[in-house]
Amino acid sequence: MSELKGACIFGQSGGPTSVINASAYGVIATALKNPNITRVLGAEHGIKGVLNDRLFDMGQEDPAELELLKYTPSSALGSCRYKMADPDVDDTDYKRILEIFKKYDVRYFFYNGGNDSMDTCNKISKYMQKVGYDCRVMGVPKTIDNDLFGTDHCPGFASAAKYIATSCMEVYQDARVYDTGMVCIMEIMGRHAGWLAGAAALATAYGAGPDLVYLPEVDFDMDKFLADVDRIYKEKGNCMVAVSEGIHYADGTFVSEAKTSATDGFGHAQLGGLAAHLASVVKEKTGAKVRGIELSLLQRCGAHLASETDIEESVMSGKAAVENAVAGITDKMVGFQCTRDNGKYVCKTELLNLTDVANTEKKVPLEWINKEHNGVEQPFIDYVLPLIQGEPNLPKVDSLPRFAKLKKVLVK
Repeated sequence: MSELKGACIFGQSGGPTSVINASAYGVIATALKNPNITRVLGAEHGIKGVLNDRLFDMGQEDPAELELLKYTPSSALGSCRYKMADPDVDDTDYKRILEIFKKYDVRYFFYNGGNDSMDTCNKISKYMQKVGYDCRVMGVPKTIDNDLFGTDHCPGFASAAKYIATSCMEVYQDARVYDTGMVCIMEIMGRHAGWLAGAAALATAYGAGPDLVYLPEVDFDMDKFLADVDRIYKEKGNCMVAVSEGIHYADGTFVSEAKTSATDGFGHAQLGGLAAHLASVVKEKTGAKVRGIELSLLQRCGAHLASETDIEESVMSGKAAVENAVAGITDKMVGFQCTRDNGKYVCKTELLNLTDVANTEKKVPLEWINKEHNGVEQPFIDYVLPLIQGEPNLPKVDSLPRFAKLKKVLVK
């Protein structure tokens, strides 16, 4: 394919993670060094920044601050949840994007996000091909939910898993302080896929974690749940439970759905309050002391517990996106192909079709969930454990984290 020169735009979308900025660093640092990329632009609040012509000149940033992106949680350029229409139905947004691309001679577009973000990527790519505008589009994966199709795992998941497992181990210790027993219910993110809730079982594997783990891959039975909790509480004097926010009854209704009717920009139900709801039910049925704990945003921004492996792979995914796009590849998402043979973990990048990835969810294999539907099997532990390895040397000032401080100079 012929050499293509022009500017690039990088944007972040969807829920942030503790390592999404490491992917940003991978894209930005690689693009700034590439002679085929004439200018590196960062979109403020994802695709909205493109539509609103709010673009930052990343070449104006201090290289030392860009380096700190690897250890800075959340989305440094700002994120969004903006659903783009089908261009065959309404191409208004796409015409505007094309206008902005032409204005700045943008020939490369990199978008960092999850399922919905890959859908956005795919739509933009197809539209640019349709109108004959030469622009290479690459998706950079990101989601703590770990539910992107085709890739072994997703950047962000490992650090969230490490935070969840560590938090469970710490709460486990705290819940055993007094001579009166306690039922502790930990609510963990994950709408349709239980990867994060399953990660709580890492704590159990090391002797200090939940007795019961409930994932959305299987139907939730309230009566069986109460019986499980009551049995363990009577046996041990304590019971710890990890539940995915997305657990649902056999009819598909989320257990937490009655608690809220809010939705996000993509029409997904805003889940939450599940731990408090289950705690109330358990207390009423058993009379035990119960505490419901919602990890909430902490599990996706806990950079102090980030996995060094996760950081390195996040940078690698951003770097691979740029290198492959410049080499002539478009309409792909960077994925990971990994092996775990004889305890040795090896991870390489691969390219996946955006069409295959967009709006397709990868769930926990049913064979990795125990027969009682209240825990995970050893293959799940073996899958996650290599991903959480390594402690990054986090930059600090006076023992507090030093995060990146970007100037965010708007392009003129």
